Amino acid sequence: TDSCTLLCDTGDTGQGARAWIKQILNQDMAFQHIKVIYPTAPARPYTPMKGAFSNVWFDRYKICNDCPEHIESINSMCQGLTDLINDEVKNGIAKNRILIGGFSMGGGMAMHLAYRFHQDLAGVFALSSFLNKDSAVYQALKRNESALPELFQCHGSADELVLYSWGEETNKMLKSLGVSASLHTFPNLNHELNRTEIEKLKSWIVKKLPVEVPKAN
Repeated sequence: TDSCTLLCDTGDTGQGARAWIKQILNQDMAFQHIKVIYPTAPARPYTPMKGAFSNVWFDRYKICNDCPEHIESINSMCQGLTDLINDEVKNGIAKNRILIGGFSMGGGMAMHLAYRFHQDLAGVFALSSFLNKDSAVYQALKRNESALPELFQCHGSADELVLYSWGEETNKMLKSLGVSASLHTFPNLNHELNRTEIEKLKSWIVKKLPVEVPKAN
């Protein structure tokens, strides 16, 4: 089996994300040879919500792309998610057969995790996500020499929360630092998912994790 981990958005749970995708597709996002994992972010005080507790992958000083990252909370979550990846590896799944990604903050988290700590993963997907202008991801990639996981990015051009231009800038920056990255634009889509986007994602997942043909003796 291969593994695909989907990190959901602020305030949602893994089960909530699974139900949301199921509602859009009219069925579970299922594959014969790939296990899909929907972790839930731990509850923590979230600054943009005036410190109220929310299930978030990390804290932000504010929702913008030109302020500093809350690096302490990002790093601590990267450690927690590394444990999840290590569990999959212990279960016999090779690192290059694991994909990680998510929606909104989940996509940002996936980019930090893969490009700073797990550059040997099969790929990363980020839906309606962005990295801050001076992101620690960019700093890490400036020093990097090795091959990097491919990035599959989607963004609605009508997104009012995470501006399309932030996603576009993230894509350009990562490309300039050696990441093979695609950006799929969805006209009139706000900060949400739609069926076409998830179908595109599914095709990309299968392309990155094709069924392994057993080698003939």
